[in-house]
Amino acid sequence: MRLFVGLGNPGAKYAHNRHNIGFMAVDEIARRHGFAPWRRRFQGETAEGTLERERVVLLKPMTFMNESGRAVQEAAGFFKLAPGEITVFQDELELPDGKVRIKVGGGIAGHNGLRSISAHIGNEYRRVRIGIGHPGVKELVHGHVLSDFSKSDRPWVVALCEAMAENAGLLATEKDSTFQNRVHLALQAKGFFEDKEDKK
Repeated sequence: MRLFVGLGNPGAKYAHNRHNIGFMAVDEIARRHGFAPWRRRFQGETAEGTLERERVVLLKPMTFMNESGRAVQEAAGFFKLAPGEITVFQDELELPDGKVRIKVGGGIAGHNGLRSISAHIGNEYRRVRIGIGHPGVKELVHGHVLSDFSKSDRPWVVALCEAMAENAGLLATEKDSTFQNRVHLALQAKGFFEDKEDKK
């Protein structure tokens, strides 16, 4: 069994923020794979389903980002899951827009959601790091993560969430590098990001 945690802040005000791309990712997984309806529990919302014959529970903590660990700990305790069976979808400032990297453990790079989760369950969970780009100056970071994706960003955000959902079964079966490659190729096939790289 696996627990997939999408990070974000609850409420319509935050729904389209860069900081909420974790929520967007698990919403698309639930939609694409016909998971059961979302319901309130573990200080969050959960939806259950199956990916590659593996039972998967999706969790969106409703505690606000910096208390995400409370919800994750509650769900992990209920299902008796070790950190290695938990995958967290998070926004990542240190990656360019739309790039996806997976790692287990490691630092939290100032991410309040990860800080809270690590404080509650330890550090050895898997992170799906979803690039949202860096505004360039430290002072602008807070405003950057808590502002909405721009209109021009939305096509790649939708394509990225669709690609992650389509390949989510690879995460459930720990084929991390294949997942990364498939997501990258899916975005490339739709023509995202290549122009920027060609012009460098």
